[in-house]
Amino acid sequence: MLAAVVLAWAFLCGCGGGGGTGTVTTTTQTTAAAPTISTTAAQNGAVVVSVATTTSGATVYYTVDGTTPSSSSPQYIAPFLVASNLTLKAIATAAGDTASSVTSQSFAPNIASGTLVWSDEFSNSTNANAAPNPSVWTYDTGTDCCGNNELETYCAWASTTGPCNPASPNAYVGTDGYLHIVAQQPTAGVATYTSARLKTEGLFSFQYGRIEARMMLPESQGMWPAFWLLGNNITTITWPACGELDVMEHVNGSNPESEGYDWVQGSIHGTNLTGGIQYHPSGFSAAAWHTYGMIWTQGQIQYYVDSPTSGVYATFTPATQTGTWPFDQGPQFVILNLAVGGIWPGSPDATTVFPSQMLVDYVRVYTN
Repeated sequence: MLAAVVLAWAFLCGCGGGGGTGTVTTTTQTTAAAPTISTTAAQNGAVVVSVATTTSGATVYYTVDGTTPSSSSPQYIAPFLVASNLTLKAIATAAGDTASSVTSQSFAPNIASGTLVWSDEFSNSTNANAAPNPSVWTYDTGTDCCGNNELETYCAWASTTGPCNPASPNAYVGTDGYLHIVAQQPTAGVATYTSARLKTEGLFSFQYGRIEARMMLPESQGMWPAFWLLGNNITTITWPACGELDVMEHVNGSNPESEGYDWVQGSIHGTNLTGGIQYHPSGFSAAAWHTYGMIWTQGQIQYYVDSPTSGVYATFTPATQTGTWPFDQGPQFVILNLAVGGIWPGSPDATTVFPSQMLVDYVRVYTN
């Protein structure tokens, strides 16, 4: 912001005594307001950190390694989990302003490896279906909102915009203590479908650690359940540069490109970077309860089923992948969704079961 100082002055024209007044404007530069850091408790000493500035239109940059931030440092976009010892430093910048002073806060939770530090257990002590926690989950909404040529309309909790129906929600926490994500066909024989896509974007994110969800998946033609993450910076550099981590994806039922075994897949995506590996041991059924997880460390992504020690089936590193590795550039947010149709599964057919649902017992984050 520029503050204007107006000075009045008198002058003589030098040609017979005439005179007048005029103005000259000078400017002074203001300084952006230093960021403030606030925290909310997570679990076992971890906190979710938020950073803000009172300067309108300012951008906040931060570091977590103790170095002084600059406009080339990561941009703060959304609250993120702190579960390790670190020093957070932040500055604010705005057009026309001098950069703010540095705000600094050290965290020393001293949390042991393997400690649960955040979770949503989808608890419901009422006698009716409840909304997913609005302090954790928001929604993508609309028809083909997110690419892939999907066929469903994604509906938020209590949405009254047709074909969404608040009397028959597509996402709710049941009295059984599970998150239900339900794909529906409101009118039999009519190719109109509804479902839900929940995300923690803008509310919760994390970088590094172990995340897992215990889930039961639908198996029917055209069903595409997924548990995945996207970089917070998708708002500034778009996809796929932001990075995408697909902890679990599953389409239809048995693998149409194989001998009919049941399977799930873990994948990664970045600029000119993609990789996916299927998990399909003998006797595996995605329709049964399983825990799907990811171990995220600097320079490495691993996916597992049921056990983070004995169940790892995929490991990705920059050395094993071509393209740009985006997974060390900042926190990511969580997505749970059940798509209907699209490029990968194809469309529903006469065998497709409606309603079909994806059940989630919990989502948990642990320290590495």
